[in-house]
Amino acid sequence: MKFTNAYAACPVCSPTRASIMSGKYPARLNTTDWFGAPQPTTVGKHWTKNKPLLPAEYLENLPLEETTLAEAFKANGYGTFFAGKWHLGESPEYWPEKQGFDVNKGGYWAGSPRGNHYFTPYDNSRLSDGPSGENLTLRLADETVSYIGQHKNSPFLAYLSFYAVHNPLGAPEALVDKYTEKKKRLGLEDQWGNEGESKVRLNQTLPVYAALVETMDQAVGKVLASLKANGLDKNTIIVFMSDNGGLSTAEGQPTTNLPLRAGKGWLYEGGIREPMVIHWPGVTKVGSVTDQVMISTDFYPTLLEMAGLPSLPDQHVDGISLVPALKGKNMKRGPVYWHYPHYGNQGGSPGSVVRAGDWKLIEWFEDGRGLELYNLKNDIGEKNNLAASNPGKTQELHTLLQNWRQEVGANMPSKNPMAAQNAGK
Repeated sequence: MKFTNAYAACPVCSPTRASIMSGKYPARLNTTDWFGAPQPTTVGKHWTKNKPLLPAEYLENLPLEETTLAEAFKANGYGTFFAGKWHLGESPEYWPEKQGFDVNKGGYWAGSPRGNHYFTPYDNSRLSDGPSGENLTLRLADETVSYIGQHKNSPFLAYLSFYAVHNPLGAPEALVDKYTEKKKRLGLEDQWGNEGESKVRLNQTLPVYAALVETMDQAVGKVLASLKANGLDKNTIIVFMSDNGGLSTAEGQPTTNLPLRAGKGWLYEGGIREPMVIHWPGVTKVGSVTDQVMISTDFYPTLLEMAGLPSLPDQHVDGISLVPALKGKNMKRGPVYWHYPHYGNQGGSPGSVVRAGDWKLIEWFEDGRGLELYNLKNDIGEKNNLAASNPGKTQELHTLLQNWRQEVGANMPSKNPMAAQNAGK
């Protein structure tokens, strides 16, 4: 089943990953920015020093007192396996093997591939180097395939978290050449627009990005083939999801999210709405689609229910089970929220969001930015701000958003006393 209204809990990676593991909003955990982003005390040394606001202080690890999704499965007799990007704490005490995973292949502090990037040597303390020319994405798939083969006779939770398609980009030369030739053959030229002060890509024309996506596609295919080869394809649930929107406004602008607005680091749909598919053998129908809203906090209660395991309502407080939707029924879905009190590397500004039904309200925290209201059913590209023409709906959603921030204890940005003196620097 494909979810067309699937959301990451944050427009950047670490907070969304924390929400998957905890079933809680990043604002509730205070894990609201990618781990390693500037704290308010370090802004003077950072590119944000001339911004009007100091970002809110945030926690740079997934707290050990949280019962993670992996720990919940492990407590019920499941083997637990992790491969790839973790990015939920700088020191080893916060890495996968301390958060419920029996096996960890490649998960540590970094949020992007180090060393030779997408090829060995990896400079990764949790992943040994491979033979010359080995590809990181395919290696992670091979590690997953190996685990599946060794544990086919017992229940397991395998979390394959690709570093792809994160910068710095890299892919096998033959694939890059394939897409370079395709771009020439089709006569494609890069198209650009603007999002605020940022340049934004408007079409998919970057050969190395296409090659990286195909490499990941090959890796997924390896894992799916291994399930079939081991006789597990009829009783294994498969989930595919991303942790933030595509990078379209900075760092080379490798992709576009059209018709969605903006991308990674922004609170517009391009930064938070994700591709998401769940395959549940015997339950979900091939080719089925739902437009019901889901968010990454929902995975925790959903996977527990799908596996027939007891729920942990005191843990996954911000998620609901998607099982009704997967069975073709309607979910009881209330509003969903975002809180990003930071400046994104990609041009996004501090703000909060609530979506209720088809309506989405954005509250920007900088003076003069105010509120933006969109009807996503009629305006998926967020081109028409309806706040002025719908004051009642705007106030209703703003009150919801303010009350939610108070309930979760959301940290807020503050005035930047250095902004005026650093202007133009």
